[in-house]
Amino acid sequence: MLVVERTLDRETRDLFQMQLVATDCGVDPLSVSADLIVTVTDVNDNCPAFSSDSPHSVTIPGDSRKNTVVTQVRATDPDLGPNGDIVYSLSPKVSEQVKTLFSLNSLTGSISLTRDLESDNSEELVLKVLASGHHCPPADTQVTISVLPKANQELTIKIGFIAEHQNQTMVLQENQHPTALAVLELEGDSIFKDLFLAIEGEVPFTLSPQNGKYLLSTSKPLDYEMDREHHISVVARVRSAEGSVIVPSRRVVTVLVADINDNAPYFVQPHYELQVEENNQPGMSLLQISASDLDSGENGMVTYRLENYNPTMFSIDSVTGQLSLLVPLDREQQNVHRLTVFARDSGSPPLESMATVSIHVRDQNDNPPVFLTPHFIFFIPENVPTLSQVGKVEVKDPDKGENGTTELYVVNSSAPFVVDNTQGMLRTTRNLDRETEDRYELYLLASDHGQTVALTSTARVTIFVEDINDNQPKVILPGSNSSCLTVSPGTLAGATVGKIYAIDEDSGLNSEITYSATAPELLQNRSPFQIDSRSGNITLSQQLLHTDLGMHHLFIVVRDGGKPVPLYTTVWMNLLVNDSTEPCHLDRVPTWTGTLNLVQTPSKEPICDVETARFSKVILLIGLGMMLVSTCLFVATVICCLKQRSRSLKMNKRAYTEANEIPLRLKDKYYSD
Repeated sequence: MLVVERTLDRETRDLFQMQLVATDCGVDPLSVSADLIVTVTDVNDNCPAFSSDSPHSVTIPGDSRKNTVVTQVRATDPDLGPNGDIVYSLSPKVSEQVKTLFSLNSLTGSISLTRDLESDNSEELVLKVLASGHHCPPADTQVTISVLPKANQELTIKIGFIAEHQNQTMVLQENQHPTALAVLELEGDSIFKDLFLAIEGEVPFTLSPQNGKYLLSTSKPLDYEMDREHHISVVARVRSAEGSVIVPSRRVVTVLVADINDNAPYFVQPHYELQVEENNQPGMSLLQISASDLDSGENGMVTYRLENYNPTMFSIDSVTGQLSLLVPLDREQQNVHRLTVFARDSGSPPLESMATVSIHVRDQNDNPPVFLTPHFIFFIPENVPTLSQVGKVEVKDPDKGENGTTELYVVNSSAPFVVDNTQGMLRTTRNLDRETEDRYELYLLASDHGQTVALTSTARVTIFVEDINDNQPKVILPGSNSSCLTVSPGTLAGATVGKIYAIDEDSGLNSEITYSATAPELLQNRSPFQIDSRSGNITLSQQLLHTDLGMHHLFIVVRDGGKPVPLYTTVWMNLLVNDSTEPCHLDRVPTWTGTLNLVQTPSKEPICDVETARFSKVILLIGLGMMLVSTCLFVATVICCLKQRSRSLKMNKRAYTEANEIPLRLKDKYYSD
């Protein structure tokens, strides 16, 4: 950013040349430079002022002729162009006599006679001249014109031209160094002595005496833009004690200044900025660019051209400077267009200047929101807290401001989800249960904030609810802990005598069920039953013996495959080894008094009924006592069976009945009082 540190004054300095250097911060810094030229443009900050020798005092002969240039006043305004234009006028306070006798050129400041003088007497006339500029109070000066009595003898001023001339008028190109124009000589007899020639007024010319003659030359380069013609009033003067007095002899020399191309065109303003709404109509006119040239003729004829631009987008009329737009603009492709306009005159060689145009493209709501993908897929575990994050939904709108600000909405509002528009996050509105619904399909609506019409788009969202191990296995078979199955003593080893069937509403590993059985016989490796851990089938592990007659209680633990801790439930499998065909039924539910190596506590109540813990200690003591008695009876029974093996079938049947009654009586050891 280039900053102006103090006030600039074009009249003091109108051009600054500098060099910009850009250096990086590397260990070995690299740099690049560019020349920068700042041209100070003019503003109307100065008013006209007359030269320091004002007021003027002029003496003229009493026989001066009409249109004779008496003198020329000069005011200056250091501003440029129209800001420096000066208009001369007579003050309203000037007498009517003066107004009828003299005329003032409003552009050059020349004061001329409007009629011939025929004055035999001396008189003094006072003129007050005003110099006016744009938006400035007029400056004033006073010109005193002394009229001498007309002389009886006449002197003439003869001129010999050196410079190019036509019809007694010389033509000189501007900006030339001091140049000799003509040789002037005073001819005729006069009663006056010590005559000499002099120039009236402030003009850029000098008279140099040379061998009784006078060389008329320019004192400085002429400027066509300041004065296009000069009227040099040469008069004869006579030296006196009081100074010098004009004698009745005068010659006006006219010099026309020829223009050269010494002024480049200048823009009314060096930089233009405008705003255009995108999607405009082709051929739209943008603005009129104007440049002026102080030169004349072809030197002042200006043409325009563009540089560093896309010719298919912009055009400028070379004569009028009308800048037009050829195609619709798209802010999303380019929001600012910077053009360089050159104004060139037709001089030889031509001169040109530059102005810049910045075109800012205003946004229209012409782009709907765009989702990152038309189909979002998210996964979320079940049972997460309300307002948990499901996933981020990304949507973009290339428009600007409110036109590019978007909001998201869930279209099917019955789904338990809502969009957090501050983060673009999809969140839950309630607890999710995979076992109730494991997948949600919904649509999101994205809408921008367009003032006239809001643009929208939709995206599909699929949400998969991932399972967590939140359900215990449910035992279907047996139907209750008091269920009982009868097993024939003649059942062969390996036969399936029962089945445990359970289900788990979870999925995957969380629903994979394994079965394990625990019973006093199993602990001592004496149980004839075993359970398949995968299928839940209960089979005979060996051929039934008469000692196996009676009730067998298997405490079944059903586990799922949840990680890191599985869930489980328990059930009693009651098997009665007996030839009876009558339905088996338990009066009481067995109670397990052992210890289970289960590290996980079910989150729900067990499916099967169990006794309360307040009787567990009593049951344990009773169970231990009954187990001791049972062991003794078992040993006695085995001895009796061996002794009577050789008896007849009738005796065997009787023995079988007796042996069967003993376990039935012993079954009470599995019940609590």
